[in-house]
Amino acid sequence: MSKILIVDDSATDRFYLTDLLEGAGYQVIALESGEACVERAAEIKPDLIIMDIIMTGLTGFQATRTLTKDPVTEKIPVILCSGKLQITDLAWAEKMGAKACVLKPVAIAEIVAIINNLG
Repeated sequence: MSKILIVDDSATDRFYLTDLLEGAGYQVIALESGEACVERAAEIKPDLIIMDIIMTGLTGFQATRTLTKDPVTEKIPVILCSGKLQITDLAWAEKMGAKACVLKPVAIAEIVAIINNLG
């Protein structure tokens, strides 16, 4: 998995994750909204999407659900992340089709381990 799409409405979090993942050798593209992700994922063709849950407009849950229901994007794995994770968030992430859910700030060792497990 070399091309990763980061989706977060926080410029700070987008920059942090981009810097972290580029430093680990990944090609990173960053978008600022769930809507932009849904509109551009098929065109970008990422190997993986890492998306914030709580965003203005289309949430990470909603965007993930849309992506996993579309035959063009359904095979792109999604990792959801949030500054607060509760058991209900984990259940919703799984129900919407996410492959994992991580707590912000994301640690490089944790995210690389998840990426490696996804293949």
